[in-house]
Amino acid sequence: MVAVRVVVTGPGRVGLPLAVRAAEVGHRVVGYDPDGHRVERLTAGGSHVEDVPAARLRPLLASGAYRPSADPADVEGFDVAVITVPAPLRDGAPDLSRVEAAAVLLARHLRPGATVVLETTAYPGTTEELLAPLLEEGSGLTAGRDFHLGCSPERTGPGDPARRLENTPKVVSGVGPAALAAVDGFYRQLVERTVPVSSCRQAELTRLLECGFRQVNTALVNELAMFAHDLGLDLREAIDAAATEPFGPEPFGPPRLTPGPGADGPCLPIDPAYLPWRAERALGQSFRLVELANEVNGRMPDYVVRRLAAALEERRRPVRGARVLLLGPADACGAGDCGRCGDFADLGDSWATPAIRIAELLVRAGAEVRVAGPRPGCCPDGRPAAVTAVRATPRELAGADAVVLLSDHADHDDRAVARHARYVLDCRRRPAGAAVEVL
Repeated sequence: MVAVRVVVTGPGRVGLPLAVRAAEVGHRVVGYDPDGHRVERLTAGGSHVEDVPAARLRPLLASGAYRPSADPADVEGFDVAVITVPAPLRDGAPDLSRVEAAAVLLARHLRPGATVVLETTAYPGTTEELLAPLLEEGSGLTAGRDFHLGCSPERTGPGDPARRLENTPKVVSGVGPAALAAVDGFYRQLVERTVPVSSCRQAELTRLLECGFRQVNTALVNELAMFAHDLGLDLREAIDAAATEPFGPEPFGPPRLTPGPGADGPCLPIDPAYLPWRAERALGQSFRLVELANEVNGRMPDYVVRRLAAALEERRRPVRGARVLLLGPADACGAGDCGRCGDFADLGDSWATPAIRIAELLVRAGAEVRVAGPRPGCCPDGRPAAVTAVRATPRELAGADAVVLLSDHADHDDRAVARHARYVLDCRRRPAGAAVEVL
């Protein structure tokens, strides 16, 4: 392998593992981020991504194989640049301003023969219709002739120790055969298997298909959960029974698809919305199935609050004035105010939907809302002002009128929750006990 100079823009949950892996296989890597505070933390060996523990990061920093930087000049001289910046939704439309800013920066340092790859999830056509013109205008070079341009959409299983970047198949594409070969050759050094596709649009569509598939199936079980409860039926039992059917699709197998408080993870609240947006603007048509799935999952936080209010009323405790402890929302993921992160299992993700919606509704109803994240001292910057960050101590659990378990964080002590809490609304099928009600 020939060591090359790699630049990764956006050292978040996607970019940092990629940068570290590239450094581990022998490349010289710069992790560029305009946020000086985050760069300082990384330089000191503090990782904000759980897939990259400090013990893995620090040797690479010490050797100089990986160098975080907020200085645009450090981008100069790259052979491979990978864009992993967030692309949130703003008023229902993709905000690609950070992709554009990364493209403008890279274009100033783009050299003939270099390779630029987009990993940020976006709509089909982003690489060739948005990224390519910006790179060409800023560099005077032509994609496919003077430099290689490709797309390898992010595909992460954060928080899952068995699913790492190295053993996750990587979809790769390029603008022309030479670019595909260059992109594929780079990722073959990092992962066990690459999956070449015919174009960048195909790669972009693949990512949205993955997210849309999960969103639709999540909406199915979430809506069934609401109906099953009203009918006095146990959807969890039905899911377990359905999992024994040998002809069914993957969602019935492990990991088991179960109801939750809304669209989970760092992607589901955002990425599937690109499909309806693109279909409307490119074709003038609606993407009804995904739109409905987004709508169903978007209603789940309101349903959680209604279920909680009904349970409190049964216990002769109105929501107004009740102390409610939310277990699950976590601290900053390092992606800033990207709006992409949800309360995903075992992650240090930013405070976002569905947790923030649940907290806001409870505060509006007059509840005293407290939140305990997966680590001591968790205090999400985006939480409502009236919400207090606490530790999930036995005293805190016992002092709450209701505890709502929102996430699958392994650090939550299920036995302590079941032992000390007076009432638990379990949105994750975790603790068992007389005081526990399953969503």
